[in-house]
Amino acid sequence: MNPQVSIIILNWNGWEDTIECLESLYRINYLNYNVVLIDNGSKDESIEKIQEYCSGKIEVNSKFFKYSKDNKPIEVFEISEKDARNNEFSKKEIFLKSKNDKKLLLIKNEDNYGFAGGNNVGMKFAIECLNSDYVLLLNNDTVVDENFLTEMVKVSETDEKIGIVGPKVYLYSEPNKIQTAGIKIRNEIAGIKNVMNYTMVGYFEVDVGKYDFIKKVDSLVGCCILVKTKPIKEIGQMDEEFFLYHEESDWLYRLSRKYSRYYTPFSKIWHKYSASSGGEYSPLVIYYTTRNSILYAKKHNNFINYLLFLSWLLTYNHGRRFVNYVFLQRKYYLLMHFYNGIWDGIVGKYGIRN
Repeated sequence: MNPQVSIIILNWNGWEDTIECLESLYRINYLNYNVVLIDNGSKDESIEKIQEYCSGKIEVNSKFFKYSKDNKPIEVFEISEKDARNNEFSKKEIFLKSKNDKKLLLIKNEDNYGFAGGNNVGMKFAIECLNSDYVLLLNNDTVVDENFLTEMVKVSETDEKIGIVGPKVYLYSEPNKIQTAGIKIRNEIAGIKNVMNYTMVGYFEVDVGKYDFIKKVDSLVGCCILVKTKPIKEIGQMDEEFFLYHEESDWLYRLSRKYSRYYTPFSKIWHKYSASSGGEYSPLVIYYTTRNSILYAKKHNNFINYLLFLSWLLTYNHGRRFVNYVFLQRKYYLLMHFYNGIWDGIVGKYGIRN
């Protein structure tokens, strides 16, 4: 029998991306899954639009598939954040017995808790209330292949020490180009653990089959990761101090101390890279990635190596950014967000920041 998988999707003011992602999910061939959508305190009309999609009132246009009316209406089970946190779900038995392609569990968070906090609500509920064997964290700005979940579960079930599996991730805008085929951690200088010290394998390469083999990897991108619930129970959920960016790197690193991470090319998704954050040169990305790289270094290094990391960040990394932001991008104001991230990281101002 196929293990039960809870697919957890986080929405924040992004209903158009979300319904395209949902439409692709409701045509996969895996036989034992449920979809748990977390609305992270959206301020737009996300909840209403998602409900309209589920009732069949909104058709999804996508270059990856044709919209289907056959799986509508999708029954929506709404649950408040309070009930989700308390594992109170009066319609649990009805939900679990419903057909996979006809149901959606919608958890309505009262505020924006970031990637870590929002997904933690869903993971806790899936594990403690729905008794899922796996959780799959899936970005709402993705489209999935019909075999993507079957192939990831297949790899994970081969060994109890495999705790995390990720797919081959393509660019949504250029469907035959790879975003990542796993992550390679570069050699650590002087043993310093640095979340910025990585390479995305196959990054922006046209797919010619070069990475078409299952392999153990150093890490995976957080837009799609399948995780057994056993490791989560043992090691815990994501650290909500990160709020946004690098939280999955910290989490996967902690999980990897006991469980392996694998990549399979036979599972495929397409990702609207940096769609929700505005791209790599947005103030949001620069601030949180900078601040959280310091938090990561604090957590996983001794004091001496932490100071060495700060020295690298303030000299070599700062010099590269200065040239890039001021002379190449001509966006000198980005330095302010870089400096703010450094300051907040050092003094310990974490969580959500304006």
